[in-house]
Formats: sequence, structure tokens, C-alpha cells
Amino acid sequence: MKFNPHNYQRYCIQRMLQEPALALFLGMGLGKTVTTLTVVNDLKYNRFQMQKCLVIAPKKVAEDTWTREQSKWEHLRLLRVVPVLGSLQKRIRALASPGDVYVINRENVTWLVDHYRNDWPFDTVVIDESSSFKSHQAKRFKSLRSIRGHISRLYELTGTPASNGYMDLWAQIFLLDGGKRLGRTITEYRNQYFIPGKRNATTIFSYEPRTGGEREIQERIRDICISLSAEDYLELPDRMDNTRYIKLDARAQKAYDEMERQRILEFGDTVLDAGSAAVLSNKLLQLGNGAVYNVAENGKREVIEIHGNKVEAFLELVEELNGKPVLVFYNFQHDLERLERALRKTKLRVRRLEGSRDIEDWNGHGIDVLLAHPASVAYGLNLQQGGSNVVWFGLNWSLELYQQANARLHRQGQEYTVFIHHLVVAGSVDEDVMAALGAKGDCQAALLNALKARVEKVKGGKRPEAEKEETDTGKRHPSEDRCCGGGLGQWMR
Repeated sequence: MKFNPHNYQRYCIQRMLQEPALALFLGMGLGKTVTTLTVVNDLKYNRFQMQKCLVIAPKKVAEDTWTREQSKWEHLRLLRVVPVLGSLQKRIRALASPGDVYVINRENVTWLVDHYRNDWPFDTVVIDESSSFKSHQAKRFKSLRSIRGHISRLYELTGTPASNGYMDLWAQIFLLDGGKRLGRTITEYRNQYFIPGKRNATTIFSYEPRTGGEREIQERIRDICISLSAEDYLELPDRMDNTRYIKLDARAQKAYDEMERQRILEFGDTVLDAGSAAVLSNKLLQLGNGAVYNVAENGKREVIEIHGNKVEAFLELVEELNGKPVLVFYNFQHDLERLERALRKTKLRVRRLEGSRDIEDWNGHGIDVLLAHPASVAYGLNLQQGGSNVVWFGLNWSLELYQQANARLHRQGQEYTVFIHHLVVAGSVDEDVMAALGAKGDCQAALLNALKARVEKVKGGKRPEAEKEETDTGKRHPSEDRCCGGGLGQWMR
């Protein structure tokens, strides 16, 4: 695909090439990854100003996004992107492989610094979601700080650098300039720009910016930060679609391949029968989401959890949105239950969409995550005042439901650009759904054609390749799926 950058992307590319340290405070879906890879490619192969680049990213982003973006764009064909993930042996082997861009998850930053010590090989470092480095007490921050002198260029990417207040900025800006703008210590920064907030006789629990403090901080960091809130150079459509591809772990991928290849998934005494194309598609959508329905020997339907890859990616996505309200569409009941269980571990205000009170609280900004099935919000509901971010956790095949559900936020009265985020398992039926909905044609015919194509590829001994292009999508097939057998507990253990 040919890259035709927007005006704001051209501006960002120019600034990154000129500046050795820069923060891009760009919203999600605005092309931070391709913008950064374009800069890295130019530095490496046109200007000869870079040897090796390290990208530090959330785990699910590190697994797929950066390699997918490199393979997607024609002008990046020379770049070699190497994921540094997995076991210790796999990470060491990956570091020894020839490459230009090495992508590691943020949890392994301290290990990487200890691994190289004074022989740090990366002259360029990109921190994807730099807000994860906002704590000056975190090990990852201290580790990166210790080798900052070995880094010639450092770029930070995030959409919400100070979601919990301006105190979050110090550590991120320190990694860029070593303390020149906001002070060399957090104490110096705090004393200069903040006053005590909540406190008792002996303990200060929080700090608040003093009068004029926020403006002073903004002025101090203006030259090394680009924010798309500066509308001088920003041109945005009123809706943007973002696709987050997810790579399944080895065991989950094996289960998916078996279901797709043989239409029967066997583990121990359990057999899941996916006889028809519709049932097979529905079962694969379930499996991609992380769990499947199963009919036990007593005749009751039970949920068999297979993996947490998609839930993990969802939590990373919510973290990146940093408190912005999210309308989440799920497909199956077990999706809802697993999402609620995962969200209980956060401090977010989570609610199911069940009645008028929920709608009122959402539009009144009293809900952070609103969980809904697309069929329950398809017509008439006005939710545009509560937020501008939609997340499709579970896709389905109904174009009508998809369009109507998105229209709950993308409608008259919406004051902000609406972002439609899709969580898609790479190489799965999720991609078929995305393609069908993006084409806006007969989704039922697309379902049959997609499965026929997969059957032909499977017969040829090849797995269907992941789609290269990102398209609109997300729908549920109306048919009920049933399966027989015991549980998958033996496999899960």
C-alpha cells in the first residue's frame, strides 16, 4: 500500500527528523506507528543517522502492530522488524538476529538493560504509550534513565500523557531532556509548579498545580512536544476507524487451527461439533474471543475458557485511552462476563447498558466503560454526549447492527471525532467479518464465500493469510451454536 501522509503526519515526520528528542501526543488511530516507522526508515536508509532502533510497547502491540505496519506499507519494505518476545532463549535469539527495529514489551525493559549493561546497542529508542513511564519510582523508568546517555534519539508516543494530572509529565519529559525543562528531580518539579492538595497534619496525599502552573509547564515543554489539540495543522475526519490485530498464543492458535481445519476440536473426551458453515463461523468467532459454549453431559450449557489474549488486548486499549469513556460492544454472553471480571481489577466505573438510568449516567459522564450488545442499542438511543470511543470486542456478521450500533455515538450532536476500534484476531474469521462489513455487501454470502476460501486453503495445507488492509467491520451471526461433549479442562490444565 502506498503511504500518502496527512498534513499533520508530514509535520510530525519533519519535526522528528529535525529533533533528537520529541514527544508525539497524538490520539489513537492517527497513525503514530506508520509515522514513526517512516522516520526510522529515512534515518536508516536515506540519512544514515541510525544503526538500530528499539521500540518499547504494550505486549499485544509489540506482538503484532509494528511488524504488521511495516509489511503493510510499500515504502517500508527495506525495514527489518524483529519482535523480542517470549522466553529468555527466544528473546536472546531475537536480539542476535539481523534487523533494524527491535520491538520489546515494556515489562522486559529492565531485563534488556541488565542484559546489555554498558554495551547498549540501540542509538534510537521509541516508547509507544509513554504514559506507562509516568512513574519516577517504576523500575522500567529507572532502567531506561540509567542508559539514557547511550541513546542519541528518543521519541515518545501517547494520546494521553497526563490523564491523572500534570504530575504524570515529569518522568516522561525527563527521559527526553534529562531534566532541563521541568527540573532534574521530581521534588524540584513539585516545588516549582505545585502546592499541597489533600493532606492531614503530617501527610500530603496529593498535589495540585499552583495558579498559572499548568500554563508554565505547557510553555516549558512546547518545543519538544507535538499535540494534536493544536489545531493549526490538524485535519481530521469526523470518524476514524482503528484496527488492533491480536496474535494468539501457541496453545490458543493450535486450538483455532484444529477447529478450522477439521471442524472438530478434540481434547481428551471432549468433541465440539461445528457441522454447518454458520455454526462453524460462530464457533470460530467465540474461540477468537477467548471462550466457547459447550453442552455438558447433564445437558446444561457451560462456558469453556480457552485463552485471555483478546481480553488482555482490550485492557491495553482501555489503558491507552486513559480514562476516556468507552462504549464496548460484545458478541456473546461469555464475552460480557469475562470483560466484567477483568474490569473489576481496575478503578473504572463499569456498567451494563440495561435501562434509561444507564443511558442518563453515561451521557452525564458517570460511566467510564459501558458494555452493550449491538442488538440492544441498534435503534433510537442517543449516547453521543457520553463519549466518542467505540470498541468492538466481539464482531458479528450483521451489517445493519454494525452500522446502527456505531451510530449511537457517530450522530448529530457529537462534538468530537468518533473513533471506532476493532479487536481482530490475526488470520481468523474476524478478518473475514471485517472485510465483509467494509465492503457493505451481502454479509451472508460473504460468510459462505469466506469459509469456502478457508476450506480450500486448508485442503492445500496452508493457513489463510492475515488481511493486509484495515477496514470497517464487526457483526454477529444470528444462528445459535451448539456443541456436544464434556469440558476442555483437561486441555486447560
